Amino acid sequence: MEAIAKLPPPSAGNVVTILSIDGGGVRGIIPAILLMKLEQELQNVSGDKNARIADYLDIIAGTSTGGIITAMLTAPDGNHRPLFSAPQIKDFYRKESPQIFPPKNWFKSIWNYLYKPKYNGEYLHSAIQYHLDGKRLHDTLTKIVIPTFDMKQVRPTIFSSLKLNTESNVPAGLDALLSDICIGTSAAPTYLPPYPFKNGETELNLIDGGIIANNPALIAISEVTQQITKKNPEFSGFEPNDYKRIVLVSFGTGFMKPNVYNAEDAKKWGILKWAKPSIEFALDGSQDLVDYHLASVFRALGAESNYLRIQTDVLSETMADLDCATEENLKNLETLADQLLSQPETRMNLDTFKLEPVPGGPTNAVAIKKMAEILVKEKSERLANIRTNK
Repeated sequence: MEAIAKLPPPSAGNVVTILSIDGGGVRGIIPAILLMKLEQELQNVSGDKNARIADYLDIIAGTSTGGIITAMLTAPDGNHRPLFSAPQIKDFYRKESPQIFPPKNWFKSIWNYLYKPKYNGEYLHSAIQYHLDGKRLHDTLTKIVIPTFDMKQVRPTIFSSLKLNTESNVPAGLDALLSDICIGTSAAPTYLPPYPFKNGETELNLIDGGIIANNPALIAISEVTQQITKKNPEFSGFEPNDYKRIVLVSFGTGFMKPNVYNAEDAKKWGILKWAKPSIEFALDGSQDLVDYHLASVFRALGAESNYLRIQTDVLSETMADLDCATEENLKNLETLADQLLSQPETRMNLDTFKLEPVPGGPTNAVAIKKMAEILVKEKSERLANIRTNK
């Protein structure tokens, strides 16, 4: 197989390219299918059937289930190629989700909600460790950003490979095993146990990154801003927070349609009743605020075409569950993702926070194709510039 050229740094091109993937448990099958479309279009536009998403992105960011996808897209196999193709990630969700989140009887579930996590996480841990097999943050084929939260330190721990080679004082414990990072970022409170581990002398006590950033896009941009400020040569020629020179593709995992919860019913809720909606509100609310900020800034700078956010707000109560891994629900999520591709591109209404179709805009499938064209063109120009400057 002919070697695929490595993506030169942003300094050789025009823009910084970022892919961001939200958290959402089994709903990760939605961005997995969107990624299949993106990978397919990258192959079509480049003419290279072996092209992978990591070949065209400077940074891939993911939280929780999105963090697991990020590692799958960027961890190397024995040939120094991405460990998973996009279709293989979708297959992972279909095959492994029922084992990660096995059915529970109601009595045991209530007992677990009161006294311990709903699931012990053992199957998830073993599956992640098996596939990522000793690989570390520095091994990824492109830069990645995965947020977690350290409950003992009561502050975020952001695993960013951007920091590894450009800072003399790299944060202790940063270059951790990808499996440990993924288990930590996906440890959703009440669903899965917190994840304590040691990396060298550094002790970490991690829970789900969705606690701070279920949509990690803004963290990824902040990491870029830091590198520009610190004069990282890979970003020479860029100015901090120059959104006109950022291309951002952001895939959500969907959220529940309105009217499922209401304040009258919630007046009667106690700790047990609040457990599940509290997690959902925190995750969905934080990702909306990130989209609100990014949509505002890209719009204000006249760079809306640089930002593609694909999200849906029509999930049923069952589909919105982080852990409903029945065959029926997984199939419904897959069908919804396929339908999402044929629907019009949407943008957030900054007054109402609702998703609205872009007037005269393309379908999501066409919008993904346009982004693939931008990514392929950017890589081609960088490679040409590198050859010219030799």
